[in-house]
Amino acid sequence: MSPVQKYAIGAGAAVLLSLIIFGTGWITLLVILGVVAAPVVGYLMLDPSQRERLKRARRRGIGH
Repeated sequence: MSPVQKYAIGAGAAVLLSLIIFGTGWITLLVILGVVAAPVVGYLMLDPSQRERLKRARRRGIGH
């Protein structure tokens, strides 16, 4: 994992925690749902051939 990815994950976690602590219930719930739903919707929008290519790329990257 690159340093930029680590910083992005840390920043996202900090924002999420601050929303949970200081935000109202509905805003926090919508943000969490948006963060979870965006990658799922993006994956489901891929063609079957693109999904297969993504699976191959993931398998290739596991051992490296």
